Formats: sequence, C-alpha cells, structure tokens
Amino acid sequence: MKFEKKHYLGIIVGIALAGISFILLTGSMWLYFLWVISFIIITLPFVLSAIFNLNAQKEKDMKFLAFARDLVEASHTGTPIVQGIIHLKKRNYGALSPHIQKLANQLVLGISLKEAFSIFANESKSPVISRSVDLISEAERAGGNIATILESVVTSVNQVETLKKQQKASVSNLVNQGYIIFMIFIIIMLVLEFRILPLVYDLSSAEGLSISAGTLDPGEFAFPLFLMIVVQSLFAGLVIGKISEGKIKSGIRHSFILLVITLLITTGSKALFGPAGVG
Repeated sequence: MKFEKKHYLGIIVGIALAGISFILLTGSMWLYFLWVISFIIITLPFVLSAIFNLNAQKEKDMKFLAFARDLVEASHTGTPIVQGIIHLKKRNYGALSPHIQKLANQLVLGISLKEAFSIFANESKSPVISRSVDLISEAERAGGNIATILESVVTSVNQVETLKKQQKASVSNLVNQGYIIFMIFIIIMLVLEFRILPLVYDLSSAEGLSISAGTLDPGEFAFPLFLMIVVQSLFAGLVIGKISEGKIKSGIRHSFILLVITLLITTGSKALFGPAGVG
C-alpha cells in the first residue's frame, strides 16, 4: 500500500492529539480515551484504503462481466475480437477502464491477443479475470471460437456471482448476531470489572476470608480483561468477514469496527466510572 497525503495527515493529527492530551490531561482517565481517538485517527486512513482496494477489486470483477458481454455482442455482429476490444476501450468500465485501455493499446501496437490478455490479467490482479483469460488462451490455442468461450465465461461467472449474493443474504443474520454477541461479551466483561470483582474484593476484606485480599484487587484484572476484549474483537471481525464474504481479508473492516467499539467503550467507561479498584 502506497502512503498518500491522507495517511501522513492522519499520522500527524493523531500524534499531535496524543501529545497535547498527554501534556494537558496527565493523571486523568480522559487521557486514555483521547489516546484511543488518536489511534483511530492514525489508523482510519489505512483501513479506509484497504476497504477501498477491496471494493475496487469487486468492481473490476463486475465490470469485466460487462466488458465480456459487450465483447460477445460485438462478435455477434461480425466484429473480430481484437477490433471489438479496441472499440470498447472508449466505454466507461470504472476501475477496469485503465486496464482495458492498455489492453486495446497493446493490440494496436501489434502485441498478440494471448500476450495482451496475459498482461491484462496480471495487472488487474483479479482471480475471476485470470481464470477467464486462461480459458480464452486455451480456446485460441485449440483453434476454438473465442466469442463462444467468452459467452460461456460470462454465464458461469454470473452464476457464481448470483450464488455469492444468495450466500451473503443468507448469512446477514449471522453477521448481525456476531455483532450482538460481541456487544454482550463487552457488557459482561465491564460488569465483571466494575461490579463483580470490586464486590468480591469488599466481601473478602469485610469477612476476613482466608483468601488474600490483594490477590482479588480488581485493578490487577483490568489489563487482562481489556486485552481479552481486544483480541476477541480482532478475531471476531475476521471470522465475520470469512462467514459473510468467504475471505479473511474482508474481515478487516469488521475487526476495525469492533476494535473501535471496544476501545471507545472500555476507555470511556474508565473515564466515567474511574478505574476498577477498591470500593
């Protein structure tokens, strides 16, 4: 991932906020809350870039279908595949347009269709396009009708995309349940930290139990509980992404959302209620 102005800006603003809050709020629980905000400011541009890249990849796959359909229609009118590609380079195919324009320009320069398609597939970095190009290359080598192969590719990819949409719709409830379960998990951990552990500490001290009161100091459990929630948010997000879209990378968005929720709620709770400790 290339660093852009927004990445540098996020880093500068985040570090500045962290530094100012350290100077003005040292000793206050609000310091940690503002540090969380600083962390979000720094990481948000990178997460948004990753999400944008994933969306751009999805757009390339969908636009390739439109490009292939247009190419099939052109071939049905008697236009050769090469001429059809050159003609279609003027159309808007979103994120795929630069790749199609380069493909057409290479064909104009006399590069073979097979080689030009190979470069097209490699630079688009799309598994859908790569598989389709492999089929087209096989058809050309075997002397088959490329237009017919393209039509078959469009049909099969359409079927795959339809299945993906149906799968996404069927698992949407599971995704919602994943978020709800995680929120319940956070609430349980906060109740444990701010209510149950202090209560156990007070009871053990008041009753003179044989258990050492120091071993039950709620403050000693604060960081392990916090770390447990953070780890849970990261893994829960990746699992949600895998379930909903079939890719671990798709879970980056969910992990970031859950991590932000975790940091805001936990640090906000400490700022409002104070650190867990002796009552």
